[in-house]
This record gives sequence, structure tokens and C-alpha cells, in this order.
Amino acid sequence: MLIGSRVSETAPTFERLIEEAWSQPIVGWDFSYLVGRWREPDLPWDYIGRVREALRQATALLDMGTGGGELLASLQPLPPVVYATEGYPPNVPVATARLAPLGVHVRAIEDDAHLPLPDSFFDLVINRQEKFIAEEVARILKPGGRFITQQVGERNLAEINDWLGAPLTLRPSSYERAQRFLATSGLEIVDRDEAFPERAFYDVGALVYFLKAVAWQVPGFTPQRFEPQLRAIRAHIQSAEALVGRDHRYFIEAYKPDR
Repeated sequence: MLIGSRVSETAPTFERLIEEAWSQPIVGWDFSYLVGRWREPDLPWDYIGRVREALRQATALLDMGTGGGELLASLQPLPPVVYATEGYPPNVPVATARLAPLGVHVRAIEDDAHLPLPDSFFDLVINRQEKFIAEEVARILKPGGRFITQQVGERNLAEINDWLGAPLTLRPSSYERAQRFLATSGLEIVDRDEAFPERAFYDVGALVYFLKAVAWQVPGFTPQRFEPQLRAIRAHIQSAEALVGRDHRYFIEAYKPDR
């Protein structure tokens, strides 16, 4: 039995679940609204642990795609020099409010290929699920500097798209291609891994909130547009106790040779 998944006679109606989920504000990457309503997957690597270990030697850190700054703020104490970039405009003031008091310089970006940051400046660049251009990462890293990234792969939650009848149009993020581009840019890979762990949604409202927050999973998603499919998904959850899909994640750690 999946915790929190049993449907009772007093369960919210389909309309109430959808309305409440769709009306919830999205602030940074805070998914606390889904606590108890989904099961997040475990990964075979510890991204945060790897980052914390690397921070021990770092004096200048960049967090690419900081979102609302939640993860970066949790990594305190931070190095003497810290920058964060964010390309989603609504997240920039959220990240600034959270991170500026910690001495972090938040930079809004529009073009991943031209970061407003100096050459050979950072000894640690971290990136959790944000697009990156390998040549730019290599440019801003100091010789001997490290790049640690966890990315969403191109097959992420394909089962969800199948249920909705929506094509899988995620931006290409190939594990093999990322390694090739990093190597071509002069970085050497020291560790890597790939995984397809299960993620479960225990009610249809949780799925709607997730698709609102992660808009690139199903571009143009609205509950009205996909109402028949969402009703079918709710019926499935009521009988199977969860809607299950597989995340696609990969991890790469690389460094810039000191030569």
C-alpha cells in the first residue's frame, strides 16, 4: 500500500483537486505543496553530498539556474565569492531576496552561450537541471576548477506524456552528448552516472501542480485542454493507487586541467 494513496468517501472531487492545484502560486522550486501527495525518487548518487565535499576547497562558486535560491541557501557556509544565475524572470527577485543577504551576486541571464561572467574566475560551478553550454563552463572555470551537474534526460516521465497524449518535446539533454561536448571543450570527466527511477503521483491535483511548475514537460498544458485525460488519470489512481512514471537523470563531474 502506498502511503497517503487510499481514496475515501470524503475524498475531494475532481473539480476541487484541479482548481486548487491550478490556483497555487509557483515560487522558485518549492514543491512543499506536494508533500505526502507524491513520491520523489532516490538516485544512485548524492548530488548535494558531492557539492558539499567540493565546497570545502572552493573560494569562488557559481550556481547555474539557481531557481529561487533554495538549494544554494541550504549549502551554507558558502565560499567568500558566490554568484548565481537564473534565466526564468519570475524567479530572479525570489532568488535575490533569499540570496543577497548571504552575499550572493544574482545575475539574470537571457543567453546561456554568453554568460555575463569573467574568464577563469570560478573554481567550482554547480548546475542542477539547468541548461549549460560546455564552452561557457570551460571559459569561466579556473584551471583545476570543477563542474558538477545533475541533468534531466530526454526520456523524462515519458509515461506521463503518453497518458496525456502529448508528444515528448523536452529539450535534448543526452547523457552521451553532454559528455562529448564537455570533453571537446577541454574538460576531463572524473565521474558520471545515469538513472531511470520511479516517481509516483497519489492524486491528479499533484500531477496538475507539477505540470504547471515544470511547464516544459507538456508545453501548453492547461487542465481544460486535457480534462478527459486527467479524468482518466484520476480513475487510474483510484484503482491503482498511484500514477507512476520514470524520471531520466544523469550526473557528471568534470574538471578543467591545470595546464
